[in-house]
Amino acid sequence: MMSLCCEVLERLSGKTLVTAESLTGGGIGAALTAVPGSSEVYKGGVISYTNWVKAHVLGVPGEVLETYGAVSAQTAQAMATGVRRLLQADVAVAVTGLAGPGGDAFGNPVGTVFVGYADEKNVQAVECHFSGSREEIRNQTIARALRLVLENAK
Repeated sequence: MMSLCCEVLERLSGKTLVTAESLTGGGIGAALTAVPGSSEVYKGGVISYTNWVKAHVLGVPGEVLETYGAVSAQTAQAMATGVRRLLQADVAVAVTGLAGPGGDAFGNPVGTVFVGYADEKNVQAVECHFSGSREEIRNQTIARALRLVLENAK
C-alpha cells in the first residue's frame, strides 16, 4: 500500500487531493499520511459514514440517496464533487459501499463498492465487487480508490 500511496502523491505533485470515505472510515487518509511529506498534496478528508453526513456536509442530494441509495455510482460521484468543493482541492476521491456483515435495502450484496472521482474536468464512478472479510474489503477499496486517482492523473 505504501508504494501505491507514494506513486499517487508523486503523480499529483503540484496539485491537491482530498477524500470522502464511508466504509473505509478514514483508511485512505491514513494510508496517504503514512508517507512523509504527504501534506504537500493531501489536504484532508471527510468521513461520511452516515447518510446525514453525506447530505449535510458533502451536499449529496437527498433525492439521490432516496432514489439510488448510499451505495451507488450517483452517491459516489456526488461525494467526490462535494468534498472537492468543500475542501477546495484539485482532485477528490470518494468511496461508499458494503463491507459487511449484510447487504442493503437496494439489493446490493456485501462487497459492493463504488469509488467516485472528481477533478476540474471529470466526474466518474466505478463499481467494484470485492470478497473476503470486512477488513479485506476495506483494504481492497482503499487500493482501488488510489488506483482510480492514478488512472486519472496526468
